[in-house]
Amino acid sequence: MASAGVIDVHAHVVLADTLGAAGAFGPELGRDGEGSPWFRIGDYHLHGVRYEGSPFMDPALRIEAMDRAGIDLQVLSPNPLTYFHFIPVAEATAFCRRHNDALAALIDAYPDRLAGFAAVPIQDTAAACEETERAVRELGLLGPYIGTDVGRHLNDAGLDPFYETVAALDVPLFIHPAPAGIDGPPGDANLRQFDLDIITGFAAQEAIAVATLIYGGVLERHPRLDICLSHAGGATPALIGRLEAACMKRPWAPPQLRHEGAFRNSLRRLWFDAHVHDARVAALVVELVGMDHLVLGTNFAGWDQGEITFLGERAVALGANARRLLRAAA
Repeated sequence: MASAGVIDVHAHVVLADTLGAAGAFGPELGRDGEGSPWFRIGDYHLHGVRYEGSPFMDPALRIEAMDRAGIDLQVLSPNPLTYFHFIPVAEATAFCRRHNDALAALIDAYPDRLAGFAAVPIQDTAAACEETERAVRELGLLGPYIGTDVGRHLNDAGLDPFYETVAALDVPLFIHPAPAGIDGPPGDANLRQFDLDIITGFAAQEAIAVATLIYGGVLERHPRLDICLSHAGGATPALIGRLEAACMKRPWAPPQLRHEGAFRNSLRRLWFDAHVHDARVAALVVELVGMDHLVLGTNFAGWDQGEITFLGERAVALGANARRLLRAAA
């Protein structure tokens, strides 16, 4: 990783060895009577997305596509449909262990091109700590990867041992949204058309995560913890004025945030991937958080894959940032 120039930290993977690893919850691949693919998680079916024979599951195709895109190294992460944060702990733990073992084996086959984040059963803090330690110490994965919705607030004191474990291991924590209602409670019915759960719902989840981490004092309680959020924090840049105003005007605001610039200073302690689709948004993100806490993210092979040329010469600079975030030699 030390010599990698362009590093993509936002690239999901689907691993054949994990099929059925969560018991009745799946995952399961299949095709309908017309040959169209589906992917099942519990009672949820994703139709029309091809995983088999695509970069999601075929590493040779992934490497070829990386070469065409000019990406030197990708950090692979769990498919958002398979976070399994709401299923029983035993099934979630079994899936995460299988996933992380399979991911480590894939990386071993392509050590110069691939790295990975670990799936963890965050619904049980002790189990999440144990799997994080195993994945990092024994498998060489770069840190844990969780959804924005973990069944409790991200500032819940019950998560503090998990944050402490991540900080003690000196690895980053990556947070990324998942569609509501996959293995947990259904989300807003208004988001169930036009892919709004992904287009706007993800942006809302990321902004809520940012606000919760800052307002809830997570960064204050864990000053050595590095957290990276996807999609440049979602709607956070557009909401910066309201987020800052709340610190000065709402009665629940903690003392450390009750002065001018406090929220923005805390925002600069977080990391973000630069997966946005508009140069104006990218410029605002750089203005708010600076270049030094931004890393390249593409959602590689996804419907909204970003081009590294969007950031031009900055892509290599973001690679240097990624090496710092991922604790790799410069």
